[in-house]
Amino acid sequence: MATTVHEPPKIEPNRSPNSGLGNGGWRNLVPAGGEGRKLADYSPPPASTGIWVALAAITMTFAAFTSALVVRQASALDWRHISLPTILYWNTLVIFASSIALEIARRQIATYMGGLRSQAARPARWLYVTLLLGILFVAGQYAAWLQLRSQGLYLPTNPSSSFFYVLTAAHGLHVLGGLGGLVRVVGKLNNATLRRSTLDATSRYWHFMDVLWLYLLLLLWMKL
Repeated sequence: MATTVHEPPKIEPNRSPNSGLGNGGWRNLVPAGGEGRKLADYSPPPASTGIWVALAAITMTFAAFTSALVVRQASALDWRHISLPTILYWNTLVIFASSIALEIARRQIATYMGGLRSQAARPARWLYVTLLLGILFVAGQYAAWLQLRSQGLYLPTNPSSSFFYVLTAAHGLHVLGGLGGLVRVVGKLNNATLRRSTLDATSRYWHFMDVLWLYLLLLLWMKL
C-alpha cells in the first residue's frame, strides 16, 4: 500500500507590526526612510534607575542641611538675619526658563528623529539655550556671593551667612553636574548615539534642580 508523505507546515518568521517602519515610537528613533541620524534602542534600566537613586541621595543630603539649619537657628544666640541678594530672584527666573528650553529641546529631538526634519532642522539648538541659561544661573549665584561680601558677610561671619554660602554652593555644584550631563547629551546627539533614557534622565535631573532651588530660596527667605 502506498504511503503519502505530507510536507511539514511552513512557519512564517515572526514579524513585528512595525518592522517596516523607521519609527518605533521612541524604541528606535530613525526617520521613516531609514536615513540620517538615529537614537539607540530605548533601554531604561541603567539610566532611569540610576537617576532616581541619585535624586534620592541629593534629597537626603539637603534634608540633612535643612535639619541642621533649623536646629542651629533655634539654639544660636548670635543668629543674625540677613537680606537675600535681589539677584537670587532673577536667578529663579533664569533656571526655570532653562527647564522650558530643555522641554522644547526634547520635542525638537523627537520631531527630528521622527523624520520631520523641515520642522526641526537643528535639534540641538535648544540644548545650547539650556546650557547658556544654566551658566547664567551659576554666574548669578557667584554675583550673589559678591554682594554678601560687599556687606562684610563671609562664610565664618555668622551662622546665617555660613548656611547661605553652604546651601547655595552645594546647589551650584549640583547644577554644574547637570551642565556636564547636558554637554554629554549634546555630544551623543551629534554622534547619533543618544538614547532616550539618557535624555530623559538628564531632563529629570535638571528639572529637579529647579524644584530644589525653589525650595532652598523659600527656606533661605524664611530662616535667614
